[in-house]
Amino acid sequence: MVANHHTLPAMSEVVSEGSIEVERIARRYGRRWALADVSFHVPPATVVMVSGRNGAGKSTLFRVLATAIRPDHGRATIGGFDVVRDREDVRRMTAILSHANYLYDSLTARENLHIVADHLRVPRARALPVLEQVGLAARADDVVSTFSAGMRKRLSFGRVLLQEPRVVFLDEPYGALDPPGFDLVDAVIADLKRRGTTILMATHQLERSAKLADMSLVLEGGRVVEYGPC
Repeated sequence: MVANHHTLPAMSEVVSEGSIEVERIARRYGRRWALADVSFHVPPATVVMVSGRNGAGKSTLFRVLATAIRPDHGRATIGGFDVVRDREDVRRMTAILSHANYLYDSLTARENLHIVADHLRVPRARALPVLEQVGLAARADDVVSTFSAGMRKRLSFGRVLLQEPRVVFLDEPYGALDPPGFDLVDAVIADLKRRGTTILMATHQLERSAKLADMSLVLEGGRVVEYGPC
């Protein structure tokens, strides 16, 4: 792998669906810079493994790119859409799996996905095939309050799959899962990759993730210290 700051291409004028361009992004919490001068380029249909110690800036980077928070400096685009100026366009083509699951505990798994389907204006009938894909079809009509942490993680994956996004951000996708759950994550990522989805996944499961990823991005203290092929 090569050091990031010496190999970056300039911000491209060519718009490619699913591409990610990040140029000198910075984000501060109080006096601490969670991200500092972060730059990289991801071509469409690429899987990037994002690694680094806790507090390195992985989650903050994903939240900036998913438009959950704004950068203090710099510029980033998803498929040519600016994450600050074109937030709604970015949100239509992206999905994020974060530490918070944003599920409705009092509703069933199926009803949770129906809410997402209604918001996306897609048929509710797509909910059950998605639940089958994440191994929850047998629990489709059980309320989420009865689910284990691993089952909630599976349902969160279902929300992502229902969106059929062009770009996906997976923040610790293997967290709270058992070995069969690990295999599920591998299968989902492989399936998304086959569909041409661009994927950024922040993980501590480096050996496992490297088998699925095309590129590796390493953060340290909010800065990119390595970016290159796995």
